[in-house]
Amino acid sequence: MARVSLLLCLVILVTLGVVVTSFANNVEVQSEHVESSKKVTKAHHICKDKEKGGKKVNGDHNAGSDGKENKKDEKNKHDVHKKEGKSGDIVLGYDSVKSYETDKVYFGATVGRVANRIGKAHFKLNGKEYKTVANDGKNTLHGGKKGFGDVVWAVTKHKYDGKKPHIVFTYTSPDGDQGFPGELIVTVTYKLVKDNELSVVMEAEAKDQATPVNLAHHTYWNLGGHNSGDILSEEIQILGSSYTPVDGELIPTGKISPVKRTPYDFLQPRPIKDNMKDLKTGYDINYCLDGKVDKMRKIVELGDKKSGRKMELSANQPGLQFYTGGMLKDIKGKNGAVYQAFAGLCLETQSYPDSVNNPKFPSQIVEPGKNYKHNMLFKFSIVS
Repeated sequence: MARVSLLLCLVILVTLGVVVTSFANNVEVQSEHVESSKKVTKAHHICKDKEKGGKKVNGDHNAGSDGKENKKDEKNKHDVHKKEGKSGDIVLGYDSVKSYETDKVYFGATVGRVANRIGKAHFKLNGKEYKTVANDGKNTLHGGKKGFGDVVWAVTKHKYDGKKPHIVFTYTSPDGDQGFPGELIVTVTYKLVKDNELSVVMEAEAKDQATPVNLAHHTYWNLGGHNSGDILSEEIQILGSSYTPVDGELIPTGKISPVKRTPYDFLQPRPIKDNMKDLKTGYDINYCLDGKVDKMRKIVELGDKKSGRKMELSANQPGLQFYTGGMLKDIKGKNGAVYQAFAGLCLETQSYPDSVNNPKFPSQIVEPGKNYKHNMLFKFSIVS
């Protein structure tokens, strides 16, 4: 497959195959290569005439030059081991672009136009009823059968050296896409802002019609290493005092309930497995986050005592879908790994599920000419 050489240099730095050393005196965050994000792996297609809704990128500085891909050499070049500590890949993923194209579990995807679920695949907006594409029984999940994680994005800007290396992806979703109204222009920016800090910014502009927008980042994390087994012993703190109960199809009932005295209480750090005995498939629930919506604030702290790695997530969204990967089964991942249930966890900052059908939930509607912005900041360090 053709390769974008200049882009790959940056991708290695900023995609989410993040690794962190396990000793306090030498913390190092790295990226392995392009398979940790569907958008990133599919960006290799941009130089060809296969873009699907993305803006074409021309010129050597934007698209790079073609050449043979050698993943082994890139891995050996960038997966560095220091004397003081050991680095590791903490993101689940695949070894090939083809595997991402057929992926069903959203490894590393940007999901939308509306992440999470829309009950009965329909909603009303400005007096008109819209039917979206059902792909989760009778419901719509993560944008439908061909959501934003299943299309080719264009690379419109990148900087791979100096301060704050970054890369910008763009996709234009047409009117009627999966049943959603209006054209939507979407950008996602990955940027290294400080040592061991990764910023992800998702933006969208509704061009001509009001439309629901709820974008989410769907990385599966395992701080022990992507091939280290399950995440159940990792300790997590979620700063959300309430959650949205769901029915048997994981559609919110419309209620908002306190987490105290429930298995969903992670207001204080504790191992994920502590209260899972009554949750056969683990956690897959939306938290109503504390703090002011639209303001950046710390919402999650995740730690793995065995490896010594720690991750802190801040965001500006009202909700967090906490998913512990209970439905993973026999998935052939990168470097020969086979992922089973609870091999990784997702921390999907977003609006509440099915908000389009629950007027009491925070609105997901973006009016024409208005902008949507979703900020995330991942900080990596060592467990104290």
